[in-house]
Amino acid sequence: MMVLRSTVFLLLQAALTVIFAVFAVMTFPFSIFMRYRVITLWNRSIIWLARWICGIRYQVIGRENLPSAPSIIMAKHQSAWETIALPILLPPMAIVLKRELLRIPFFGWGMAMLSPIAIDRADGRAALRQITEQGKQRLADGLGVLIFPEGTRVAHGQIGKYGIGGAWLATHAQALVVPVAHNAGQCWSKNAFLKRPGLITVSIGPTIDPQGMKPDALNQVVQTWIEQEMARLPDAQATR
Repeated sequence: MMVLRSTVFLLLQAALTVIFAVFAVMTFPFSIFMRYRVITLWNRSIIWLARWICGIRYQVIGRENLPSAPSIIMAKHQSAWETIALPILLPPMAIVLKRELLRIPFFGWGMAMLSPIAIDRADGRAALRQITEQGKQRLADGLGVLIFPEGTRVAHGQIGKYGIGGAWLATHAQALVVPVAHNAGQCWSKNAFLKRPGLITVSIGPTIDPQGMKPDALNQVVQTWIEQEMARLPDAQATR
């Protein structure tokens, strides 16, 4: 049954991606906030399908920690689920992603309309400069910035190397940082076809003020909170 459900979900996801890509391109003349509202209907649809077809539910704790001003979200990276869910669970934001994703037919077209910060991870210095310059502009435009400091998805229970990009932007822009932990990898694991039912918990941590902090120190504070919170999150599979 899990194989069947995962297959149906994948087919519907692909169909919706093609349909919404067309609408995404048509939003080009509008403001980023209008484009965001329209394009993230795709995100809402996928999360809805994941719930009703695959049994993947979610709960969010710590919403009261979100600041009113645009901030820098630094989140754990375990699966594709959080890349789809966080843009609709948090205020409008620009996502820092690898440039290659924009070349994916249909999916990349939609992403391009959301004003992401698309970097070349192979060129570390240029990527850091781009994150800083474009990140400041996105914040000035009223968007938050979402970055996954581990850079790539890691299996549940593992810890990737935390890159400095988000902390560097925060210290140079003097923007608040919001750490986010979640256990999505237990239901929608890295590169896995099967989607397992369960209750994903997204935990939004207290804001961190980077004033007076060096990027390395800030990065360590973020990593410590996220990984300690990961250890406290409930087992998603136990609540399926």
